[in-house]
Amino acid sequence: MIDLHMHSCYSEDGEYTPAELVAQCARKGIRMLSVTDHNCAKANEEAEKAAKAEGIAYIPGIEIDCTYQNTDFHVLGYDIDYRSVDFERIEENIAGQVREASLERLARTRELGFQVEESALRVLSQNSYWPDSWPGELFAEVLLSMPEYTGHPLLEPYRPGGKRSENPYVNFYWDYYAQGKPCYAKIDYPAMEEIIAVIHKNHGMAVLAHPGVNLRRKEFLLDEICGLGMDGLEAFSSYHSSEQAEAFCRKAQEKRMLITCGSDFHGKTKPAIRLGQHHCPLLQRPGSE
Repeated sequence: MIDLHMHSCYSEDGEYTPAELVAQCARKGIRMLSVTDHNCAKANEEAEKAAKAEGIAYIPGIEIDCTYQNTDFHVLGYDIDYRSVDFERIEENIAGQVREASLERLARTRELGFQVEESALRVLSQNSYWPDSWPGELFAEVLLSMPEYTGHPLLEPYRPGGKRSENPYVNFYWDYYAQGKPCYAKIDYPAMEEIIAVIHKNHGMAVLAHPGVNLRRKEFLLDEICGLGMDGLEAFSSYHSSEQAEAFCRKAQEKRMLITCGSDFHGKTKPAIRLGQHHCPLLQRPGSE
């Protein structure tokens, strides 16, 4: 079994340490993995060492936020030189913007009618590698725990039994904090072309992450993106239907690109997603769905 997309505590929304992730992969029978944190390559040294101890093949990775045609995307970088200063610069660029963006999200959340205090957010983020970053998932965790908002109509879909309750924190993020949503706070991400170039400069391969998510209603951009030097498509993802996976496989084959698979496991922010859950029938063991 293979899983090439997962997040550790070096992502603002990841739960486990790199070594803990590797241990969980070992228990699940995953024999090849990559830890692909958001805009940070620091998990790779620990993960690589832990994987070697478990006899698991390890591919250094990262997932970088970027933009193309005014749309936010995620690009996975595989087999990169993770010690390169280029990835430190990418991390520093994002870290320099997250505080202001977090405060903007807080203001917009209050505009929805929720009285959230900074102190409540800080309690949850204080031990994070990104303590000044308050993503939408963090707001969801705080709001869903506040007794005064029990029964609030905006939160009901995310509570047990609600139509958005399968992954409540990240669904709340997608519904309110993603690009184009009411609480979105803009961060100036690098251009996709720049990120592909950085990955290639550091001997890596650039793969478009979960294209079925970021290309929704913008499918016409896919051919252009493939022409930017992208090496592969993450055709098999926990977010993709079998029809979507088949379509992305066909596109990758047509363009002579790599086909990859990844669960996008985070831990508590996406509890319905399990390690190894990417729906690729050739690379999963029966019952891993």
